[in-house]
Amino acid sequence: MNRIVSLFEQHPTRNLNVYFTAGYPALDDTRRILKALQEAGADLVEIGMPYSDPVADGETIQISNQQALENGMSVKKLFEQLSDMRDEITLPVLLMGYINPVLQFGLENFCRRCAEVGVDGLILPDMPVDEYLEFYKPIFDRYGILNIFLITPQTSDKRIRQIDDNSEGFIYMVSSASVTGSQTGVSHDMEAYFERVNAMNLRNPRLIGFGIKDHETFSKACLHASGAIIGSAFIRVVQQNKHLEEAIRAYVSSVKQGS
Repeated sequence: MNRIVSLFEQHPTRNLNVYFTAGYPALDDTRRILKALQEAGADLVEIGMPYSDPVADGETIQISNQQALENGMSVKKLFEQLSDMRDEITLPVLLMGYINPVLQFGLENFCRRCAEVGVDGLILPDMPVDEYLEFYKPIFDRYGILNIFLITPQTSDKRIRQIDDNSEGFIYMVSSASVTGSQTGVSHDMEAYFERVNAMNLRNPRLIGFGIKDHETFSKACLHASGAIIGSAFIRVVQQNKHLEEAIRAYVSSVKQGS
């Protein structure tokens, strides 16, 4: 069974998914941060594949992308860094990024390498659902890689049900129509959106992302979904602390348990 599916079956609530950018702050920090997140108690991890034009991301993640690229990070280098990660990493691992570098690498080659190193799923926000279903789904299925779709407050019920019918693992609920790192909390409008989606009784669990940064926002999101995703706030932790393992441990604990 895919590790993502297994996680939600065994632990259906209060799952913390943490995003970080591969190759940031230093090129060889990818595995170090991944291991530190596992030891700190993260439930699953998204590793961002740096891209020169990350249009859905705010300033914090854009800066991390640019620095990682300047450090020499690439898709090929990332797979090299993850080559034996399953010797020490047991939690679900996803790669998140934009479709262009994946297509340049070759989608089948990319999915094959994901399977070889033990990546469980992909999040490619700019890959259209219809295009995935028509051209790419058989390749994802062949290598056992889950494709995680995003929905927003503007996504129609019809499209949400199409996504739910054609995906597995979880659905990424973007909390608002904005870039990453731009929100300050969970608003009334967001809660109405969460309640609308919950009322649809979808078969896939949901994780809420964009605007989650601390114990309060994490706990509020968990009232409406199976957990939440933190990105920009975690990048700032990595950015501002030289003692990464200690800082990561303290931050994850503060989000999950409060302090």
